[in-house]
Amino acid sequence: MDKIKIQNLEIFAHHGVFPEENTLGQKFIINAALYTDTRDAGKTDELTASIHYGEICQQIKRFLTTNTFKLLERAAECLAETLLLDTPRLEKIELEIQKPWAPVGLPLETVSVEIERSWHTAYIAFGSNIGDKEHYLNQAIESLRQTPLCNVTRISSFLTTEPYGVTDQDEFLNGCLELRTLLTPRELLNELHRIEQDAGRERIIHWGPRTLDLDIIFYDDLILEEEDFCIPHVDMHRRDFVLKPLHEIAPYKHHPCSRKTVRQMLEELSAPQTA
Repeated sequence: MDKIKIQNLEIFAHHGVFPEENTLGQKFIINAALYTDTRDAGKTDELTASIHYGEICQQIKRFLTTNTFKLLERAAECLAETLLLDTPRLEKIELEIQKPWAPVGLPLETVSVEIERSWHTAYIAFGSNIGDKEHYLNQAIESLRQTPLCNVTRISSFLTTEPYGVTDQDEFLNGCLELRTLLTPRELLNELHRIEQDAGRERIIHWGPRTLDLDIIFYDDLILEEEDFCIPHVDMHRRDFVLKPLHEIAPYKHHPCSRKTVRQMLEELSAPQTA
């Protein structure tokens, strides 16, 4: 991806652990790399097809001069988040905040915090088989729309399916959605659990009845294996109630392990089994 670089932007602001730093203020140096696609701007010579680095500089100045933080880590995190949320076409940012002559009681030139933050694409499977199923699914979608740092971009139609695992229960209503998010995988999982709990989800029987079930199927091309958390979802390739709605919105998304597309996985699952 292309990038636009801002180097050594000087800003006088009031950030630091010590009260005198918040009162007297000091100089900070900002470096930023803005990742975007500059192809259209390069072809058309139109500023609206790119990111206006002058406006970004002014936005950085406004943010750092109207807020006060104790930690550079907090200042960098909030500034990166604000720029990603407010800047069309900005996909990723590398941001460094330097603090020259930081008061550490020793001679030094500068200290700094440097972070990288970006938008991520996640695919979420959802299902319900208790009560007003459609209401629970629509409520979950709306809750994700209202979740900070999340943007729902595509939603499949709802699919009625037979129960999986424990078959002695009501049929499910299932679907999938595409989500752009600034949340980490663990942060996103926590938000999904919160939405499930708000819908009255109780984890009593594995694969049992539930008001709402939300699962992360993909998160970019991440492969994550932790004791209580795996991405991609370990059973997705065996579940037509996941693959069918996912195929509707992302048929050519590749599984990062098998490299098979959603379409290929669905075709294999749907193929007649031979003895």
